[in-house]
Amino acid sequence: MSCAVFAELEAHRPSGRGQKWSRYRRTTYGLTLASHIGYASVGLLQGVTKIKIWVAITDKNWFESVSRLHADEVNFWQPSGSREFRALRPGEPFLFKLHSPDNFIVGGGHFVRYSALPASLAWDAFGAKNGVGSLAELNLRVRRYRREDASLDPVIGCNVLAEPFFLSRPSWIPCPDDWARNIVQGKVYDTAATNGRNLWDAILVSFTGSMVREAAPEGLNDERRFGKEYLTRSRLGQGAFRVMVTDAYARRCAVTGEKTLPVLEAAHIKPYALQGPNRVNNGILLRSDLHKLFDLGYLTVTPELKLEVSPRLKEEWENGREYYSYQGQPLVVQPSDPANRPATEYLSWHNENRFRV
Repeated sequence: MSCAVFAELEAHRPSGRGQKWSRYRRTTYGLTLASHIGYASVGLLQGVTKIKIWVAITDKNWFESVSRLHADEVNFWQPSGSREFRALRPGEPFLFKLHSPDNFIVGGGHFVRYSALPASLAWDAFGAKNGVGSLAELNLRVRRYRREDASLDPVIGCNVLAEPFFLSRPSWIPCPDDWARNIVQGKVYDTAATNGRNLWDAILVSFTGSMVREAAPEGLNDERRFGKEYLTRSRLGQGAFRVMVTDAYARRCAVTGEKTLPVLEAAHIKPYALQGPNRVNNGILLRSDLHKLFDLGYLTVTPELKLEVSPRLKEEWENGREYYSYQGQPLVVQPSDPANRPATEYLSWHNENRFRV
């Protein structure tokens, strides 16, 4: 949660322990919090879609490392990439529980996507948001769990989480009553059940210090905050963008079909620095040399999803025969979901503002 959000929240918080909350101030504070966390409290709203909550076990070092970053996203990685995480829809809460003896829930985030990635790519995408200080440290931690694996670049399971939040020590939440000591990875809770509903209400109480009993505005309806809709409405980070674009293109270059993952890069069609969003339909997976030429304007993709090569490539560099062989050719790899294919508005922007005619 950003400093601006905390400032907005503090503007509505009572100034003293004994000060009573007015109905307006209590409502404003709670709804401001709920909207920025991304959820309406399931125990406070009536007639909304129920959600699932995943409580994952993590070590204190990972938690302390990422909580210091004030990051917009984190990678909650697991040492093996062989078991896909399917417990949540995009946008549903993924909570952090520390190992015993610290049996508390200490934070969480919005689940975005699971992807099995080489550790090197996870480091390139998330850096310190992996909860470690370097790729070497990430590999070292992975090998603590996979001592028999001598691979140079082990594949790990990446649970990409957006807009993480971290509770201060006095606000840590005790585990639900039905939490078993033999749980190794985590447990799913459903807000249709009492324990799940109480758990999510406890998260909001930990932030607000007081429950908000009034109904939320229509814009906080849960149904529009989960699944594919979450991915198009929410602020996703650069790491999430890279992972989602990579998977949307089945890990193959859109132009050449190249499958060597270390040389594939997720390119923004309209740059993020120029208000281009971190959405899959503003991205295209390209081999690294094609990505460079695309960013420089020597290549573009038309709204008909065909590659165009600038004549200036040959004029300025007296070369480019390989690239001209793709002139006018349709993209050989496109996302299977039409909603993830390059959007016309971003392609038109690139044609008009980047392409070197």
